Amino acid sequence: MDTDVLIIGSGMGGATCAAALAPSGARITILERGERIKDTADTRDAFSIFNFGTFRNDETWDDSKGNTFNPGNYYFVGGNSKLYGAVMFRYRSKDFCALQHMGGTSPGWPISYEDFEPWYQKAEDMYEVRGSLDEDPTEPPHSGSYAFPPVPHEPAIADAARRLAGQGLTPAHLPLGVDIDAWLAGGATPWDAFPNTGDGKKDAESVGLKIALRHNSVRLETGCKVTRLLTRADGQIEGAEFIKDSGPCRIAAKTVVLSAGAVNSAALLLRSANDSFPTGLANRSDQVGRNFMNHNTHAVMSLHPFRKNPSVYQKTLCFNDFYLSGGPGGEPLGNIQLLGKITAPILASQVRLPGPAARWLAGRSIDWYLMSEDLPDPESRVTVRGDRIVLDWKRSNWEAHLHLLRRFKSILRKAGWPLVLSRAFDRTVPSHQCGTARFGTDPDKSVLDIWCRTHDHPNLFVVDASFLPNSAAVNPALTIAAQALRVADHIKQTDLAA
Repeated sequence: MDTDVLIIGSGMGGATCAAALAPSGARITILERGERIKDTADTRDAFSIFNFGTFRNDETWDDSKGNTFNPGNYYFVGGNSKLYGAVMFRYRSKDFCALQHMGGTSPGWPISYEDFEPWYQKAEDMYEVRGSLDEDPTEPPHSGSYAFPPVPHEPAIADAARRLAGQGLTPAHLPLGVDIDAWLAGGATPWDAFPNTGDGKKDAESVGLKIALRHNSVRLETGCKVTRLLTRADGQIEGAEFIKDSGPCRIAAKTVVLSAGAVNSAALLLRSANDSFPTGLANRSDQVGRNFMNHNTHAVMSLHPFRKNPSVYQKTLCFNDFYLSGGPGGEPLGNIQLLGKITAPILASQVRLPGPAARWLAGRSIDWYLMSEDLPDPESRVTVRGDRIVLDWKRSNWEAHLHLLRRFKSILRKAGWPLVLSRAFDRTVPSHQCGTARFGTDPDKSVLDIWCRTHDHPNLFVVDASFLPNSAAVNPALTIAAQALRVADHIKQTDLAA
C-alpha cells in the first residue's frame, strides 16, 4: 500500500481527522487540490478580495435548468475555513431531535447530543474557542468551560447589545476561533471573508494541519485534484486517481477518508461509478447527492444617519431568542449574528454604489447575518453530467426566514435604527452546504453509518458537512470538527488496530 490512510481534502473535516489520527503512527497522506495562501497585501485588501475576487476560484457549476454559475467555494490548503467567519457554535440540544418548523419537520440525529457532547468539548479545546457559557439561554450543556474569554465587543457593538437588551432580547458573545490580538497584528481588518495567513484565525490549516504535520508519518500533497475512487471486487476502496502537474497519478490506501465538502464529495462518489457500482459509490440507497441543504440567509444593515460605527472587526455578537420559537405557531425561526464589518469597498462591490454613497452607508451601518434552517428534501440534490457538477437546490422553510427578517427589522427600528436595508444570499454564496451523504442506522435511507463509514464500502468514510442530517441554524464548523475527532477515534480503534 502507498499509505495507510488517504484523506481527500484539507478542510475542517479532513484536517481535524488527520490531527487526531497522526499520533497513531499510521502513514497518512492528505491530497488537497489547492495550494497554500501566500501572505501578500491582497489578503488584507477588501477591494482585491471583494471587487477583483482574488481568492475565488474560476470553477462553474450548472443548475437544473442549465444555467452556469460560480459557486464561490475556496480551494486552498485549509479549504473554506481559510476565509470563514470563525464562528464555532454547537448545535443546540434540540437540533438532535425531530423538530417541527413552518416549512416541515427537521429530522433528528441517529445519536443524541449527550453522546456527541464530549467531542464538542474536545473540538472547542483544539480550536481554542473564545466564548461565554452564561449569556445565551439556548446554550446546551457543556462538560467543560471555554479556555479563553470571549472576543470583546467594540464600543459601537456594546451599544448595540444594550439597545437589543432594551427590547427584551438576550444578546450574547459569539463563540469564536479567533485570537484577536494576533489577528489585528496583521492588519486592522475584519476576519470574516478575509483569508488567514497566520495564527490569528483558528482554521483547518492553522490548527488541524499544523498539529498533524508535526508527525513525520503525515504528508500533505497539494495541487492534487482527485477524479475517481477505485474499488476492488469485494467492494473495498483500493485507492484514488488524481491529477497533478505531472499528469494522472494513482495512490493506493487501506482506509480512505473523503473530506472534499458536501458538493464535491457527493460528486466524486457519483463520478466513481463502475460496472459493480453503476449508480456511483456508496449509493445503494440512491441517497448520494440528495438532501442538499444550504442555510436560508440575509444580510441586514441597520443605520442611524447621525451615529457612526468605527468598528474594525464587529463580528462578536449574536442572539438566539428566536432560535427555538418565534413563529406564528411557536415554530423555530433561526439565529441572528453580526457580519464582519462591511466597508465601502465591500458595499460598492456588492451593490455597485458610487464611492461617496458607499462610504456614507458603511460608516454608519451595523451589519447583521440572519440564518434559518433549510430542511432536507431528497429532490434537492447534487448530480453530475460528464465532468460538470449540477446543483439543483430546492430551498425550503423560506417563509420562516422571511418571518425572522420582518421581526428583526421591526426590532431594529424600535431599538434606534430608522433605516434598515436587507439583501438575500443566493446559491453563489457557500452558506454552509451540507447533507449530501447523511448518516444513519438504516442503509436504505442513509449513506453512512453513525461513524461516517459508508454502508457499502467498509474502508471508506465521509467526514465533512455531507454527513449532516439537518442543517440547524448555526454555523457548522465546530460540528464538523467534533465529528472528525469522533470518527478518527473510531478509526484508530477499528481499522488501525486491526
